[in-house]
This record gives sequence, structure tokens and C-alpha cells, in this order.
Amino acid sequence: MAQRSVPSPDTTATRTERTDEVLSWSAAHGRDLPWRHTRDPWAVLVSEVMAQQTQVERVIPKWMAFLQRWPSPHECAAASLGDVLRFWEGLGYPRRAKHLHQAAKLIAGQGRFPGTFSSLLALPGVGQYTARAVLAFAFEQDVAVVDTNTARVLARWENRTMNRSDVQAAADAALPEGGGWAWNQAMLDLGALICTRTNPKCGACPVSNMCAYRYLASSSAVPVPDPADGTSGVSTRQSAFVGSDRQYRGRILRAAADEPAVCDVAVIVGLANDSGRATRLVESLIADGLAAMSGGCLVLPGE
Repeated sequence: MAQRSVPSPDTTATRTERTDEVLSWSAAHGRDLPWRHTRDPWAVLVSEVMAQQTQVERVIPKWMAFLQRWPSPHECAAASLGDVLRFWEGLGYPRRAKHLHQAAKLIAGQGRFPGTFSSLLALPGVGQYTARAVLAFAFEQDVAVVDTNTARVLARWENRTMNRSDVQAAADAALPEGGGWAWNQAMLDLGALICTRTNPKCGACPVSNMCAYRYLASSSAVPVPDPADGTSGVSTRQSAFVGSDRQYRGRILRAAADEPAVCDVAVIVGLANDSGRATRLVESLIADGLAAMSGGCLVLPGE
């Protein structure tokens, strides 16, 4: 049987041509997110921490309200962790709130915002992705920012499986000199809006004629994180939420935020028939510094 002829992507297209097409598309179709209108590193850091594993639509109003209340690290550092945790309700992953509060204290103590990769990594809760994002979006440095969406775009362009270091190397190579801010925003949008995990909109992609995946339609073009290599910030898919410890930890913290003290945790959060689990979750929250015991009842830290 004769093999089916498969068209090839435009291998004559240059990196500059692809860059120009992506940037032109972004200028016309990119998301108008409020934190893209600032270069304040604190505001950028808050947006990046909030957006970790939380949908952008939920982040926008919280981000604006957070900065209205704590417009600089100094104001946030002066607040109690309990206040920050109470504000964080609805965003999930409250450990991020604790890390942001700790980071605010460090920045306020230093008297200036860290502006290097290593100094940003020294902040609590700041990993490779967030450090690069602050450098690119606040300080407009030419560093490649890679999230899951960007990794997918890069893997599909070459139609090959990539681990974390592969993805970062590809992102570094694609980064146009002097255009780090605009390029990274464009790549984030391209992955989020067009080159989606399922049913990618190849017909609307500005560089589909230069994409190997578009022609080969291979399901192998999925970035595969390498747990031993933390260079790209590519995240893995979240586990199921309903019924998870994560869900019940959130319920416990909400109860503590709504009441001065919670003295019967198991009953309040719906674990009356599993008091052992309730006790374990309370102990984990205390160990994480997200709650404390006072007079035999659970309270938020600093209250």
C-alpha cells in the first residue's frame, strides 16, 4: 500500500518571521489583563502568585482588591497572616498566601524589591517560573517565561516530547532580543487561547504553517515534566478536588475565618463520622503555619 503523503511545515520560515507573526497576533488578540498595565514588581508578584493554579477570571477582582488594601510589601508585611488568609478565601491553595505574606516581610525588611533571579528565588514560594515572570514583566528583562501552556506550544512547534530542561532551552532560543515582555505575554496567550490542550484552534494560529504538530497531528507532542529537573516550571495536572484533603482543609480555614474560634472542627466541616481525618487535617494546617490552637479551639495565625 502506498504511504499517504503528509504536507510539511514551512521549514524555510525564519525565527524572525515566526516572531513577527506571533507578536502581530498578540497585539490584535492578546488578553487585556490588568497587571499588564503595570511594571510595579509587587503588583506583578501578587498576580503571579494568585494565578498559580487559579483561573484568571477569578484572580482579576481579587488582585485589584488585594492591591487596594495592601499596595506595597510594607502594608502587607504589617498585616497579620490571619488577615491575609481571610482575604485569600476563594483562591485556593492558602499556602500561597502565607508565602506571599512572608515574602512581603522579607522585602520590607530589605528596603527594596529584589531584582535578580537568585534574589527572587530566595523569596518564600517563589520558584523558577515566578522569578522569571517578575524579571520579564516587572523589570522587562529578556528571560523566557515558561508555563504549561507555553511548553505545549514549544513542544508542538517541533512535534516532540520535551522534559523541563528541553522546554526551557527551546523557550530561551525562541526569545527575541529586546522583546522579552511582549514575547512572553504573546506566548502565554497563544497557549491559553489557541494552542489548547484539547481541540487546538490551528486554523486561527498565526504560525500554523510553521508548526510540525499542525501537519503531523501527533498526540506525542505533549511536554512531559521531569521531576528531577526543575528548570522550566512546567506544572502537572491537579488531582481531583471533591472529597480531597485539599477541599476539607479549605473548609476548615473558611470556618476559622468566619468565626473567632472553631471548637468542633469535625462537625462544622462535615467530618463528624471521620474525626480522625479532621484531627489529621487540623494538625497539617497547624504544621504549615496556616492555623493555630487557642484555648482548645482553632484560630487563624496571629488572632
